[in-house]
Amino acid sequence: MSEIRGRTVLITGGASGIGRLTGRLLLERGAARLVIWDVQEALLREAVQELAAPGHQVTGFTVDLVDAGQIQGAVQEMQARGIEVDILVNNAGIIVGRPFAEHTAADITRTMDINANAPMLLTLALLPGMLARRSGHVVNIASAAGLVSNPRMSVYCASKWAMIGWSDSLRLELERERSGVHVTTVTPYYISTGMFAGVRSRIIPIVKPETAARAIVRGIESDALFVRMPWIVNLLPLVRGLLPTRWFDRIVGDLMGVYHTMTGFRGRP
Repeated sequence: MSEIRGRTVLITGGASGIGRLTGRLLLERGAARLVIWDVQEALLREAVQELAAPGHQVTGFTVDLVDAGQIQGAVQEMQARGIEVDILVNNAGIIVGRPFAEHTAADITRTMDINANAPMLLTLALLPGMLARRSGHVVNIASAAGLVSNPRMSVYCASKWAMIGWSDSLRLELERERSGVHVTTVTPYYISTGMFAGVRSRIIPIVKPETAARAIVRGIESDALFVRMPWIVNLLPLVRGLLPTRWFDRIVGDLMGVYHTMTGFRGRP
């Protein structure tokens, strides 16, 4: 069981959405310090002011995760301040949401940098401290899109497939080394935040942000290997493995409507 009380938590993309909600819940459960990284300065200031209630120590850093130099610089500044991260939540993510042929090279690079490369670079920077203390928890917010392909989100799917593969490989390494550091991989279906504005799901329910945040915190507390939501997401790997591809396309993609969920996608302005 990972201890939250008295720990220092870092959440990327923590100024809004499930990052902000998760931060609030972790503070309520006794986290000693919350560190928020976000590229949106105004939202970051607002989140720090809101969450820094009496007894809650909250610190914000403006970081663009596309820039490896900014990641390293923020880590060095934290170290200079004596901030040692016990729980890292790699939450920040973006989606373009259009056919692959309409992407630009910049779309591809930015999506992969933020969704896949930045979590690895940040974890690489913070992991030595966790290993030295023989204690820590890395939480990687991936997606059900890392389990099932979907039209109009090919690059996003690629980034989340990468996240899941790396995250679970890291878990295996740390377990075999008896490191004391835990890894939880989170694979939610669509979450009703601005990031997925316009998405419509016919059968599988879209997850509420509060539900997602509570599930993430429970996953930390229980050292869960995977947190999948809603429950039906647990069946996706099994169904995909059992059904021929064309059957899966027909049943899950078309009849259940998964392949049509992005048709009205707008995302954040």
